[in-house]
Amino acid sequence: MILIGQYDSPFVRRCGIAMMLYGFVFEHQPWSTFGEGDKIKPFNPLRRVPTLVLDDGSVVIDSAYILDWADQQVGPDRALIPASGEARRKALYFIALTTGFSDKCVALFYEKVLHKVTSEVWLSRLETQVSEVLDVLESLRAEATTPWLFGDYLGHADVALGCAIRHAREAHGGAIAWSKRPALLAHSERCEALPIFEHISQPFIGPSSD
Repeated sequence: MILIGQYDSPFVRRCGIAMMLYGFVFEHQPWSTFGEGDKIKPFNPLRRVPTLVLDDGSVVIDSAYILDWADQQVGPDRALIPASGEARRKALYFIALTTGFSDKCVALFYEKVLHKVTSEVWLSRLETQVSEVLDVLESLRAEATTPWLFGDYLGHADVALGCAIRHAREAHGGAIAWSKRPALLAHSERCEALPIFEHISQPFIGPSSD
């Protein structure tokens, strides 16, 4: 298998971490959607990452569907998310908030870096979305009484949140008031201390307007 995309993307990174935790053997191609989009195109005409090329040549795209495929391969007993019921709904809700947060962080970075003339209306909307979803994530993480969000085991929600925070901190630095989010910072530090997070890792680069 081939996992395409750079690990400074929270979406690519969460797939790489989960796949390694599951024991999948895969090749990693850190192709950039900007500089190497032509290499991605044969596998994904959207030129988006993550893109996973399976052993038989078929392709799975989007982090949610790549992880859904991976979960099915290992079965419900090993999957990093409950199979059904209220526990699964709660995990999916948290994951949706977290990946939505990352979407907004990416859009905010692009607006600031790639546009010579920025839209103040759009910037304000993105900044509000980022701030408000962080407040909710902080509250939910602070309420957890277990080592990880939903118990003693590392799940997809934990991985997504850890990857999202690392990306946002590196992409936006002091523009986000992290001191107001101690539970999220603690979660990030707990994740980054794990060998798997250190292995599946890349400093944020980001595209340039040059």
